[in-house]
Amino acid sequence: MNIYGYIRVSSRDQNEGRQMDAFRELPISSKNIFIDKQSGKDFERPSYKCMVRKMKKEDLLYIKSIDRLGRNYEEILEQWRFLTKEKGIDIVVLDMPILDTRRGKDLMGTFLSDIVLQVLSFVAENERTNIRQRQAEGIAAAKARGVRFGRPPGSLPESFHEACRLWKSGEITGTMAAKMCEMPLSTFRYRAEGCSKAKML
Repeated sequence: MNIYGYIRVSSRDQNEGRQMDAFRELPISSKNIFIDKQSGKDFERPSYKCMVRKMKKEDLLYIKSIDRLGRNYEEILEQWRFLTKEKGIDIVVLDMPILDTRRGKDLMGTFLSDIVLQVLSFVAENERTNIRQRQAEGIAAAKARGVRFGRPPGSLPESFHEACRLWKSGEITGTMAAKMCEMPLSTFRYRAEGCSKAKML
């Protein structure tokens, strides 16, 4: 039996130290600890996929908490069943001792573990959904206050205001005005509209 540990943090600037510290108390070889630094929205993670390929029947996998495995409710359940039923691997969730497939392999033990897993998986995904909603609400509120997102627009060419005047007076077409400014027509129209709004304020 080989023992593995899986660590996931959501981004490269997050620290995996807390999860690593938990594994140091366990008999896991450093070569069998796999780390991914990316979102848990799916299981397309290089280290995770490499670890799954290596694992054999009756191997043991430790994870710190269920949300380190993933954050998509349906995919967590599918992956759990794949590992435990198809590959025959035992899984231990350190923060939730009831999620230890080495114990309670009878019908009642399996039933209880499945219930707890489904609840925790739902909570993990619900948290992810709430985060996205809060982010969207925060962005909407910021836009309502006039906060601008994205790169600031570049400086206008010297010919822009003259081209804009000629275009608005009907002396030249939008395409000709855009060529005068050496910019795409869509960009010229967008910047011209922005200048008009700024003058009205």
